[in-house]
Amino acid sequence: MTSFIRIPAAPESDLARPARVRMRDGVLLAADIYLPTDDGDAAGDTILIRLPYDKSGSYTYIPLIAEYLMAHGYRVVAQDVRGKFRSEGEALLFVNEVRDGEDTLDWIVQQPWSNGRVAMWGDSYYGYTQWAAAASGHPALKAIAPRVTGTGLGEPVHRAPGERTSNVEWTITYLYPVSHFHGNDTYMWEPDWTRRDFAAQVEEFLADAGERSISYDQWYPRPVHLPRFPLGSPFAARSVPALHTIGWWDNCSPLSWSDVADITKNPAWAAHHHLRIESIDHEGYELLSDPADRVAERTDEQIRALLPRTLDPTLEFFEVYVRGNGSPADIPAVRWNLAGTEEERTDAAWPPAGIRSVALQATAEGGLAQDAAAQPTELTWTHDPDDLVPSSAEDAFSFLLELPDEAPIGARDDVLVFTSAPVAADVDLAGPVTATATVRSDGPVMDLFVRLLDLAPDGTALRIARGQRQVADATEPAALDLDLGQVGYRLRAGHSLRVHVSSSDYPEFVPQTGTGADPWAWGPTATNLQHLTIGGSDGLTIHLPVLDGELS
Repeated sequence: MTSFIRIPAAPESDLARPARVRMRDGVLLAADIYLPTDDGDAAGDTILIRLPYDKSGSYTYIPLIAEYLMAHGYRVVAQDVRGKFRSEGEALLFVNEVRDGEDTLDWIVQQPWSNGRVAMWGDSYYGYTQWAAAASGHPALKAIAPRVTGTGLGEPVHRAPGERTSNVEWTITYLYPVSHFHGNDTYMWEPDWTRRDFAAQVEEFLADAGERSISYDQWYPRPVHLPRFPLGSPFAARSVPALHTIGWWDNCSPLSWSDVADITKNPAWAAHHHLRIESIDHEGYELLSDPADRVAERTDEQIRALLPRTLDPTLEFFEVYVRGNGSPADIPAVRWNLAGTEEERTDAAWPPAGIRSVALQATAEGGLAQDAAAQPTELTWTHDPDDLVPSSAEDAFSFLLELPDEAPIGARDDVLVFTSAPVAADVDLAGPVTATATVRSDGPVMDLFVRLLDLAPDGTALRIARGQRQVADATEPAALDLDLGQVGYRLRAGHSLRVHVSSSDYPEFVPQTGTGADPWAWGPTATNLQHLTIGGSDGLTIHLPVLDGELS
């Protein structure tokens, strides 16, 4: 029998009035209404939070957030999305959020305590529900503040016809539907990672739970990509002012940056798109946090102490765009933390003006340097499905809670390591990091992971960027351009840059079998010999955005 914990809805907050909101198809969605006590039922501005994690539960501490927002004069509506906890309907990921968000906005503006102005706030899936509601074009939605999220959140990887490369699939893609979207309740469970028969383990869980997950069956084994946005693009409808928060260590940040790229191409959205970049991971842990706050379970007092840092930037944003106090010009287009420092900087655009691209080339001796001219050669390593390169953090969503030292991973025989000389003075990096590489394998499918690390003088290594790519027909050489993400980071004097190259990052990513068999179902396996070109025009090169200082 599969071991799991089933978490039902928590008691509704004493601060809230329960309500049921009727959608256009008759389904009733549960909501908690928080009204400032000193205003009674007087009309005012409303902040809507639509989430699948229980509007009354301890995980997202919505009652404490509502308490803080009410203290600033806002009415708050927290709603369980369709099929979750107290809400009716099917628990189907993503596809109902545009219509349900629109219908909820319709309901809010009809209430006596609403003045017709609504904003939205939230992280992750309840950041996604903001993009979805905005895509409806509803005129009452005056501003949104999505954090650590993306409009493509959770979508399974699909390779375009005729293309050899794609992203590597996250394991969470298939596990999320059978934990957070498996009926009304949450099911806390995970596979036995020592086994690789993931699909079989999901079926065991479904049998033990006594019902199937419509969201899982939608995606596996034959993905059905249902349209999320009626107009196709999430940014095709009327634009909405957005305070868009991204974490340097958020594992979902590639989805956020993809949205930034799309918004940049859309003048209507770009005109009032404000970017905030923090040194946080997906769960909001900070790089330089007080050690007392780096705990898995925070007390209510700790949470209340952290709310100003989390919510005050949003309240300042809403003061302008919802309440009309001040000018949009007073809010920087980009506000970002230089990771490793307490500095918060502002810029007119991202990346900042004045950066220069510096190329560091890998050498056969394990070096990483500029102008490392050398004849091309190949380095090899073995991908063994029975001995996979481990993910550095047990929980990728809480990377900064664990703050793992990645240096030991480089001691493995199946990881290639390249290290630069220490820098003589501080170097500030700001902007996109990319890598170019040429690879091949004696197996049919090859996964390539490239991690960029800050190597300290004491030998510990902190990951500051990473990228990955999957290659089909891998017996033929493939020239890859890898997106390692964006950085805003100070490399301290005496520190070096290090690069790890491998073929797995498990269990964060679904590993390859070595035979081309479906990696989620597993099946027959084989070890593969992987090849990476070093030197010459096709050799591994890391392209870095240097804002200040000199790399050795």
